[in-house]
Amino acid sequence: MAQVTRVDAIARATDYFDSGAFLADLTRRVAYRTEDQHSDRHAYLAEEMVPAARRLGATAEIVDNSVPGGGPFLIARRHESGDVPTVLTYGHADVVLAEPHRWRSGLDPWRVTVEQDRWYGRGTADNKGQHTINLAALEQVLNVRGSLGFNLKILIETGEETGSAGLRQLCVARRRDLAADLLIASDGPRVAASRPTVFLGTRGAAGFTLRVPLRARAFHSGNWGGLLRNPATVLANALACLVDGTGRILVPGLLPPSIPDDVRAALRTVPVGGDTDDPDIDTDWGEPGLTPAERLVGWNTLEVLSLAAGNPDTPIGAIPGSAHAHCQLRFVVGTDIDRLVPNLRAHLTEHGFGMVDVEPGHVMRATRTDPANEWVRFTLESLARNESVPPTLLPNLGGSLPNDAFADELDMPTIWIPHSYPACAQHAPNEHLLAPLARQALGLMAGLFWDLGAVQG
Repeated sequence: MAQVTRVDAIARATDYFDSGAFLADLTRRVAYRTEDQHSDRHAYLAEEMVPAARRLGATAEIVDNSVPGGGPFLIARRHESGDVPTVLTYGHADVVLAEPHRWRSGLDPWRVTVEQDRWYGRGTADNKGQHTINLAALEQVLNVRGSLGFNLKILIETGEETGSAGLRQLCVARRRDLAADLLIASDGPRVAASRPTVFLGTRGAAGFTLRVPLRARAFHSGNWGGLLRNPATVLANALACLVDGTGRILVPGLLPPSIPDDVRAALRTVPVGGDTDDPDIDTDWGEPGLTPAERLVGWNTLEVLSLAAGNPDTPIGAIPGSAHAHCQLRFVVGTDIDRLVPNLRAHLTEHGFGMVDVEPGHVMRATRTDPANEWVRFTLESLARNESVPPTLLPNLGGSLPNDAFADELDMPTIWIPHSYPACAQHAPNEHLLAPLARQALGLMAGLFWDLGAVQG
């Protein structure tokens, strides 16, 4: 009998794509309406993820969420030996609101529509397509080798798009069941469609709301203008004392101390934007003196997500009684995020805006595995064996994921290998997966999982 090799595993993974099996699996999974308010989340786990785990020889269970209203989880485990590494992989079954009325004519968010290299459907990129790739690559390695060569644990959640409620609590309560030597997972985009990418954590995200509740009702602007403080004007100026007209944060307590040398070095050759559907970058926006990659990955940004006073759609000649702004700080490791609200209040008061209330919102913490970690080196070398060039290494993603549950609660190195690209319309109408990228990713992951099977614990 001929000896099986890494090449055989990669070939099986790409054959899975070429045969149409990947498209069939993805089509079936996209059809589950796993928005937060729908009940298909449990069905997706029971009917899709449990069978997928069992094909990997893993025991699988669906776990209720300890947080009221939170979605269920799937935990699956395959144990081969105490002498080999243990790998945890993760994905999320839930999707953002489908909003079918906003999709282009001929597209249905719950049906995969193939138009040349673009496969449209809600969840094709975020995240059903990505965890389908990883589970399929694992299955092909198992079919070729007869074993994985490492212990496997799988965690699929159903509430990532609404803040991963209960995920940290699950990691604490089921720490032994989820403990592993490392996390290998896929979400978010590559830096560009043609550049395989590895990122080691994420920027955090902290929401907060500024409110100026001056009066219970509006007053005629002709009768009272010049006598009554306008809350919208107060709010606009309060925002201007937090972030200037070029996007530069003006509150020292909202900034990291610096960009570490190893992070700066890793970002030196990282491109930002440039694909056909990417927006043009404003070169004069954000922290001065930083490259686009450093501004996106290595620094903090303060964004105003919405701003309102009075009736924005039907303005009248009246001074509004109140105004509010929903804001978000995207932040990197080293930011003192626990003092976000006190620092904001102190800065606003210092600049004469003590009447502005600060309401804290949801916080997702920043994480970053050490780029010098041995598993990082191993992963980069493995992926380079397929493409003959090293993948792009990002110390952390510019966006946010619930990576803190794994890095902090489970205390493991985290390695993310995304299978999408920046212009995939994730969270927007016309979300899509690039077929050539998905095919390449199946080969990359099969090669990586094959290599992991050769490592001794």
